[in-house]
Amino acid sequence: MALKAVVFDFNGIIINDESIHEKLILELLLEENLRPDRSEFQRVCLGRSDRVCLQEILENRGRYVTEEYLSSLMQRKAQAYQRELERLEKLPIYNGLNEFILKLRVENLKLALVSGALRTEIEMVLDRIQLKAQFPVIVAGDDIVTSKPEPDGYLLAVDRLNEVYPSLNLKPSECLAIEDTPAGIEAARRAEMQVLGVANTYPAHMLQRQVDWVVDYLAELELDRVRHAFETQKRIPLDRSEKLS
Repeated sequence: MALKAVVFDFNGIIINDESIHEKLILELLLEENLRPDRSEFQRVCLGRSDRVCLQEILENRGRYVTEEYLSSLMQRKAQAYQRELERLEKLPIYNGLNEFILKLRVENLKLALVSGALRTEIEMVLDRIQLKAQFPVIVAGDDIVTSKPEPDGYLLAVDRLNEVYPSLNLKPSECLAIEDTPAGIEAARRAEMQVLGVANTYPAHMLQRQVDWVVDYLAELELDRVRHAFETQKRIPLDRSEKLS
C-alpha cells in the first residue's frame, strides 16, 4: 500500500481562525437574545460545521430550529467572517504551510481539503493566499449534510479525487488526513484513513492516543518515515501514536 493523497482540514490546519469563529458565534447568540457560553463553543463547535454547531446550541436553549432559520444564521455569520478577514492586512496562516505543500507536490502526492466551513469562506482564504490551485478537490460544509465526526466528507473527497485523476484508483487507506481536533480525527479514522494530528488547537499529548502520528508543527513531519509506514502497512493502533519531531 502506498501513500497517494494528503487530505487537509481547513480551520486549525491552514488558517488559525478559531478565535474569530468563536467571537462570531458568541456575537450571533447575543443578537438572538441568547447568553453566550465560551465553554459551550469549545465543547460543541470545534472541528464541526457551523450548521451542526448552531443547531445544537440553539436546540440546547430550547429554540425551534427550522432550515430557513438555520440558513439565515449561517449566512449572517459567513458575511461577518468575510468582514473580519477583510479587516486583516495579513491572514493568520500557519507558518510553514507553503513549504509543506510544496514538499507534498514534489513527491507527486494529490491534495484535497475537507472542512465543515462554507465553500465561500474556504475559497476566499485560498484565493487570498494563492493556494486554491493546489487543492483540485474541496469538500465544504455545504457539500454534505453531515458533519465531522461522520466520515462522509472524507469519503466524498476520495470519490472526487478519483474523478479528477481517473487512473489514481485511490482508496481511503492510501490517504493521510491532517487534523487538529478529536471530531476531525474520528471522521478520518472512520473513513479508514491514517491521521496526522497537529497540535495547533489541542496539545500533542491529548491527540497522541487518537492518531497515527502527531507533530507540533507541519514542518516537523518526516514524510519519508510516513511513506515507509504506508508501504510496509504499518499502522499505529488507536491507543498510541508516534511523535514525529
